[in-house]
Amino acid sequence: MYERLEITIKDHVAEVMLNRPEKKNALDTQFFDELAAAGEELQGNADVRAVVLYGAGGCFCAGIDTSALMEFSANINEIREMLATPPEHGRGNRFQRPTVAWQELKVPVIAAVEGVAFGGGIQLALAADFRFMAPDAKMSIMEAKWGIIPDMGITQSLPQLMRADQAKELIMTGRVFGADEALSLGLATWLADDPLEQARAMAADLAARSPEAVQGSKALVDQVWSAGREGLALEGALQAKIIGYPNQMETVMAQMQKRAPVYK
Repeated sequence: MYERLEITIKDHVAEVMLNRPEKKNALDTQFFDELAAAGEELQGNADVRAVVLYGAGGCFCAGIDTSALMEFSANINEIREMLATPPEHGRGNRFQRPTVAWQELKVPVIAAVEGVAFGGGIQLALAADFRFMAPDAKMSIMEAKWGIIPDMGITQSLPQLMRADQAKELIMTGRVFGADEALSLGLATWLADDPLEQARAMAADLAARSPEAVQGSKALVDQVWSAGREGLALEGALQAKIIGYPNQMETVMAQMQKRAPVYK
C-alpha cells in the first residue's frame, strides 16, 4: 500500500519506518500524502497501543526533497491559495497533515532519531510524544535556508517544548545543532546510543499498560499544554505571503548556485 513507508504491527506496537534511504528519507509529495494516510489509518486501529517512528538507513529525515520545491514553484498560485485557506476543523492542510495526523493519535508516538532531522524531518520528529536521539545526530529547523518559514504543524509542538526566544533564533537562522543542545532545549527527550532499541523498549512497556490510562494521560497533557489549532491557519497564511515571491526565489537560487543571495 505504501512505497515510502514500511509498517509492521506486533504485540500492540506499530513500527513505522520512513523508507527512502537513498535520499536520506527526504520528503517528496508522495511522502507527504503517505505519512498523512498512515497516521489516519493507525488512528482507526484499536489493536495499536503505541507507535515507533524511525528512518531507514540510519537517518531519520533530511527534510523536503528539492524535487518537491521545484514542483511547488511550478504550481505556486495553487499552493498559495491552499496555504491561505484555513484548514477545516483544524485538521491542517496538505503539508501539515503529515505531522498533525501523528499528533492526533490517541496512543503514544516514540521517535528514534539518528543521522539528521532537518526541516520537515524535525517537524515530524517533534510531532512524536517522545524522542530518543543518537549522540551524533543533528537537527535543524532548516526552512530559512530556502527563504520560507516552518509550516508543517510546528505551532502545535514547539510552544510545548522550548522558550520563544530560543525558538525564534533556531527558526530565523536555520542553523544545525547537535544532540546535546537538542536535549538542553527540550527537543530531544533522551539521548541514546541505540535510539531505536530504546524506543522499542519504551513502546513495549507502554503497550503493556492499561490502554485507557495511557491514552487518558496523553490526552490530559496534550489538552492542557495545547497551543490551539488556530496556529495551523497562521502557518499557512504567513507562508502564503512568502513562498514564490522574489526574495524567496532568490534564496533558493543562491543555495543551488552556491553564492550569497542578493535581496531587494
